[in-house]
Amino acid sequence: MTKEQRKKLFILMINMFIAIASFGIVIPILPAYLKSIDQGGIAAGLMISIFAGAQLIMSPIAGKWADKYGRRIMIIAGLSGLALSMFVFYFSDSIGVLYVSRAIGGVGAALLVPAIFAYVADITTMEQRAKGNSLISAAMSLGIVVGPGIGGFLAEFGLKMPLLISALVGVVAVIFSTLVLKESKPADVVTPDGKSETMVKEIAQSFKKPYFIPLVITLVMSFGLLAYESVLGLFVDDQFAASPQDIAWMITATGIVSVIIQVFVVDKVVRRFGEANVLRIFLGVAAFGFLLSILISSYAFFFVITMIIFLSTSILRPVLTTLISKLAGNEQGFAMGMNNAYMSIGNVLGPLLAGALYDVNIIYPFVLGLIVLVITTIGSIIWKGPKKIA
Repeated sequence: MTKEQRKKLFILMINMFIAIASFGIVIPILPAYLKSIDQGGIAAGLMISIFAGAQLIMSPIAGKWADKYGRRIMIIAGLSGLALSMFVFYFSDSIGVLYVSRAIGGVGAALLVPAIFAYVADITTMEQRAKGNSLISAAMSLGIVVGPGIGGFLAEFGLKMPLLISALVGVVAVIFSTLVLKESKPADVVTPDGKSETMVKEIAQSFKKPYFIPLVITLVMSFGLLAYESVLGLFVDDQFAASPQDIAWMITATGIVSVIIQVFVVDKVVRRFGEANVLRIFLGVAAFGFLLSILISSYAFFFVITMIIFLSTSILRPVLTTLISKLAGNEQGFAMGMNNAYMSIGNVLGPLLAGALYDVNIIYPFVLGLIVLVITTIGSIIWKGPKKIA
């Protein structure tokens, strides 16, 4: 990559890191904060669902806007929405207003994420695409790891201090991007006709796209990963009497592994085997991980299995984004918006079904994930997708 490409990617990585970390920074304070306003588990679940739901509804529209109006303005608008969300959260103790802040944050994420990945597609060649998407995914993984740690530290200075700092950092990111980030959309990209379709119609359009199968795999991966993550803490507590420190270490370790894999491994693996083959291989590895999760009998083994599952998804995420991008041609914004939408569907359904099944039997969420992943792995093998896209 050229020096100019690396500079632009670095700016995008900063923006993605801030976006993800700004949400993660809130995680450590949520239990105490919700308790302080007489709220509990239902409110915590709704916060996740409202954020993901708003992101789902807005993503297809935001993707088309990125094609029509440009990537830069969507990135700035997305960062502004995330900062506004944190300010609303900070200045209110009403649970209703808190839900509104999560909806604003979901819209902000929907504007930001597709535009960033479309920007990556604009400034990279086909051969560089996997590397560029891997770096952005690494910034996401780093935000997941660092955000909660920063939030826990800042909470020592006041329960709502992480919210204020997150909002202020968001404002800095908006100013930084406004001054530094230049538009990347090629002049020859055909923009949408301006008609606003409903989310359902937008998703229906995706059925006919050449990247539909990778979109479905994105949904399944998000479904399985969020289902796994949502019951992970409960499971190791109930099954192995794990301490909060054990759980925190597991999440941190998997996040660090994800960053390392995405920065140093994904591009080499894709160049060696091609995107479609990598999908098939690591969907199978993830399914095998879910199978072992059902069979293991100690925290140490479960830790190792969790590392395997997260290693697989850390490879699958950027590879899926790259495959969709390469198959999308000139409609990068719409394709990345649909990628975000399908991911959001999985993010909404995964925790809901996993939580309900966990109350029936703590093994059932892993059984569900295993079944879905096995079916998807078989489907990816049958799919006549390209072995390698030049």
